[in-house]
Amino acid sequence: MSQTSLPKLSPPETSTELDIELRKVFKVFNGETAVRGVDLDIARGEFFSILGPSGCGKTTTLRLMAGFDMPSAGEVLIQGQSMNNVPPYRRPVNTVFQSYALFSHLTVWENIAFGLRIKKLSRGEIEDRVKEALKLVKMESFANRFPAQLSGGQQQRVALARALVNRPAVVLLDEPLGALDLKLRKEMQVELSNLHQDLGLTFVMVTHDQEEALSLSDRIAVMRGGKIEQIGTPSEIYERPKTTFIADFIGETNLLRGRVENGDSAGLHVAVSNGLKLAVPHPESGESWSRLGEVAVSIRPEKIHLSLYPSENQFNCFEGRLKHVMYLGTHVHYVVELLTGDRLTVRQPNTADKLPDPHTPIYASWAIADSLALKE
Repeated sequence: MSQTSLPKLSPPETSTELDIELRKVFKVFNGETAVRGVDLDIARGEFFSILGPSGCGKTTTLRLMAGFDMPSAGEVLIQGQSMNNVPPYRRPVNTVFQSYALFSHLTVWENIAFGLRIKKLSRGEIEDRVKEALKLVKMESFANRFPAQLSGGQQQRVALARALVNRPAVVLLDEPLGALDLKLRKEMQVELSNLHQDLGLTFVMVTHDQEEALSLSDRIAVMRGGKIEQIGTPSEIYERPKTTFIADFIGETNLLRGRVENGDSAGLHVAVSNGLKLAVPHPESGESWSRLGEVAVSIRPEKIHLSLYPSENQFNCFEGRLKHVMYLGTHVHYVVELLTGDRLTVRQPNTADKLPDPHTPIYASWAIADSLALKE
């Protein structure tokens, strides 16, 4: 999408720089607590994603923002105004669903105009707004088609246009690309990112797709068991996860469990139960190594280097054997079994080099800074 020809949809001016605030929000369904004391601030113009496994409470959190559910306790604020007991149609938000929820008997134009007609806007204003929305999503030439005559990606754009035509302060996206095939999903991720930058609106997206959240978001909240486990930028969430759950859920990682034995200027020294000795950085919190005890060491697969010869690094270089190779085009996944019996997943760029025989000794190594000690 062109970033020069699109009209800017500026939300109303308010005294707060936050578009969404959740204050100690709980939601209980039939005695089961789906959301547990969530605190959340989403800044104006931010692309914010809520990520987590099925049943973690992310969709319920989005529904609380939209007004489809009301909190059992706590408060939801939009642009500084409490939304408790305010119905969805009176909130300055619009939701785009995974199913698109388009009216099959209405044309693209009529689908987009539907909400404006309910609001009884003038015919001229409806026409201007629908034209603007169609231009935003590059669907002008499809105005007279019905949803069944559109591809999945085109239906997705119509659903976005229908949300944007109301000029909301916040666009809520519930698994917006979940129904698309992989290639189209990648294309729509780029278009969604461009659209967010062009419009300057606040986007809040719920997804279970880690790569999607990492590539699109300014910040991410990772939920687990109805609570937010960590909030941060994509690089913070990926490079500095706070728990083993986040390290394991976001992308791939190797987790080796052991006990901190001591520490020095180089870092902490962790003994894994089978005799492996690992070196990891000191925790950012400044906590003393003697208080850490049992930890899990996380090493991302792309941080590990493979070589036929031992590394010159003093720490974190171990001999093993190649057990499995998975060719993925741009990258190759390896499974290396160390002499201690530990297995490491390694991801390296595809350089078309000849692979060693499975029985050939191979060395896996990584820098101290590329590992992380996490409490369970």
